[in-house]
Amino acid sequence: MATVRSGPLIGLSIQIALLVGLAEAVGLGPAGWLAGLAYGLVVCLALSRGLHQAATDLGPADRVTLTRAVLVGAVTALVADGLTGRPVPVELLTALTTVALSLDAVDGYVARRTGTASTLGARFDMEVDSVLVAVLSLHVAPMVGHWVLILGAMRYAYLAAGWVLPWLRGPLPPRYWRKVVAAALGVVLLVVTSRLLPTAVGGVLALAVLVLQLESFGRDVVWRWQRRAVRPVTTPVERPGPEPLAGWRRKARWVSAALAVLLVLAALAVPRQPGHLVPAALLRIPLEGLALAAVLLALPPRARRPVAALAGALLGLLVVVKVADLGFGSTLGRPFDVALDWRLLDETFAFLRASVGRAGAVAAAIAAGLLAAALLAVTTWAVLRLSRLLTGHPDGSRRVLAGLVALWLAAAATGVRLVPGVPVADAATTALVGAHARQVQERLRDRSTFADTVNVDPYRFAPDDRLLTALRGKDVLVAFVESYGRDAVREPEFADIGEVLDEGQRRLSAAGFGTRSAFLTSPTTGGGSWLAHATLLSGLWVDNDQRHRTLLASDRTTLGDAFQRAGWRTVGVMPAVNQPWPEGAFYGYEQFYDEYSLGYRGPRFSFASMPDQYTLSVLHQQELAGTDRRPVMAELALISSHSPWTHIPKLVGWDALGDGRVFHDTTTRSTSEQPRAGYRRSIEYTLDTLISYVQRYGDDELVLIMVGDHQPAPVVTGPDASRDVPIHLVARDRAVLERISGWGWPDGLRPASDAPVWRMDEFRDRFLATFSPTLAPPPPVTGPPR
Repeated sequence: MATVRSGPLIGLSIQIALLVGLAEAVGLGPAGWLAGLAYGLVVCLALSRGLHQAATDLGPADRVTLTRAVLVGAVTALVADGLTGRPVPVELLTALTTVALSLDAVDGYVARRTGTASTLGARFDMEVDSVLVAVLSLHVAPMVGHWVLILGAMRYAYLAAGWVLPWLRGPLPPRYWRKVVAAALGVVLLVVTSRLLPTAVGGVLALAVLVLQLESFGRDVVWRWQRRAVRPVTTPVERPGPEPLAGWRRKARWVSAALAVLLVLAALAVPRQPGHLVPAALLRIPLEGLALAAVLLALPPRARRPVAALAGALLGLLVVVKVADLGFGSTLGRPFDVALDWRLLDETFAFLRASVGRAGAVAAAIAAGLLAAALLAVTTWAVLRLSRLLTGHPDGSRRVLAGLVALWLAAAATGVRLVPGVPVADAATTALVGAHARQVQERLRDRSTFADTVNVDPYRFAPDDRLLTALRGKDVLVAFVESYGRDAVREPEFADIGEVLDEGQRRLSAAGFGTRSAFLTSPTTGGGSWLAHATLLSGLWVDNDQRHRTLLASDRTTLGDAFQRAGWRTVGVMPAVNQPWPEGAFYGYEQFYDEYSLGYRGPRFSFASMPDQYTLSVLHQQELAGTDRRPVMAELALISSHSPWTHIPKLVGWDALGDGRVFHDTTTRSTSEQPRAGYRRSIEYTLDTLISYVQRYGDDELVLIMVGDHQPAPVVTGPDASRDVPIHLVARDRAVLERISGWGWPDGLRPASDAPVWRMDEFRDRFLATFSPTLAPPPPVTGPPR
């Protein structure tokens, strides 16, 4: 069995070290890492096998060639990065290529001087030259023209022709002119790469060297044709052979082999963006699949099976992550966060339990677990079967692999796409792994950075008696409307919601209330309401659970804290909470109402444990109806517009609400319509409920802030929706409305398309500064971009 010699291993180690150096010096993307590592591994394994077959080790000249090979690996990594759109450091690429070409003259000289010239050394030298020419032709193709790819592909086309035409195989007599043409190829491509000459001049030089190359290969073809041997026809001697496999077994083997190939290709090629999930997107050539096949072909038998099993398991994990990316992209408008989103499994189970019942949630959890296990098992089997297919037909496998590599290179150079944004020359798996690796690094860095940001709080030590003095005596309600986004008020498809707002504006104006509206940019979309609540109330950009946990462990001043310190009674109303909720203490709430303490005895409405009208009614009766009380600041989470929007309540008389049993007798709209229609109806209901509440119970002391927590899922908005949400301030006291005149919010409940847009984390400081006029204004908010 072939073993890996120390020389090739040392070369691979140096290759990896050089790639690390490139990553530190100029940055190296996923495609560069994959190309560089795959190249280094193939060189190591192929050279080790050649040394084993020749029963020798590296000589002095071979070590020089190995040094050249390592440099060519670095060039390959830089060019591969460039094919994905990353900038290529021209000076560094030119320097590496210059040294590699210069050493081409050194290894031959060393071989002659030391008497260590060998067939293996000559072949090794030739292959390194060929790879360098192919890689450089890929790099210069966008500058000179894609015809220049012929320079890099000609030798490989010649070898491929030998598989079909046996007379093209075998050794050729030495000819010095070949070396001259090979040197000219490298020098011309180096000159074009360096951009020392105008592009047109470089193109002329490349065309000239192409003519020389065609002449050189053509002469070799003619020489072989003239000396082709005519083989005598002989009658084969029939010998007894093994009993052939039954027809069905042979067919089953080929079917299983084809299925394994399709499974591996599908696992690598399936997109992770919902918008790209169309059948044509699977018609790609994944670079990672080619690299895997090359490694499996090069590995010795003893190592091949465990490597294939490991690769299959990793491929299964990759598919699980891709499925998670697709799911998160469809619901939350973002990819799966491998560092943090595992914690959302509990939230997902709670959502399913509330929507379809505990039995349905348990069944879904079991099905998901079985599916993940099945994916791991199937991909492991597929790679093992692929390995047996490759090694059972090594010559044919190498030919097919070489053809696919040539197709990948041509597709990469020309940028062919069957689906917009999805290139046929695919390296998306490497990009996916790199993106998630960078994501983990960013989360680790952000942990300490955000902890420092939390401690910078201009209102922590503000005097209590100077906080919110312009709102003394007012009842301030902050009502978060679930999934209420910009699209609800600006998209023509949801025009009925705009009519509800316009009619509501007329009703509120008739009752003496003024309204102002604008937009905030939420840190989340499709879900994660608690992140939006935390962002608005704390004045910090809280866009993930790690930041949320860091915030909850701090003593940051929230809006609830500020109101409590200024003398308000602070209340939290969370009808979706049905377990201990420590966030209430952090937000500064003296009284907290959850699903159970609200006392609802009516039916559920899909996810919503109770209608928003009932939630508002209990808040009013328990906290706002009395006269001998402190002013109240309350945060409400209104959840009737939570997905899946299949059961939507109807507004009933406020006096008939009782404990909610009245909703058993009222007609609910159970809809099988498209999600957009159900979403529209649910938002109409919640807005109508809030407007009706103000009409019924509003007085001069009421200040109502209605704000969306986030846009609905992309299934409603489409994939490119903004993260903006409407915000409205409703008050009868004109002094309150005059106080916010500097905000630039226009009149009315329907915000204009050009209404101001703030980041949601700006609201706390602007609100406190506006209604605490005797306090010095805080410094402007700084934080991550939207």
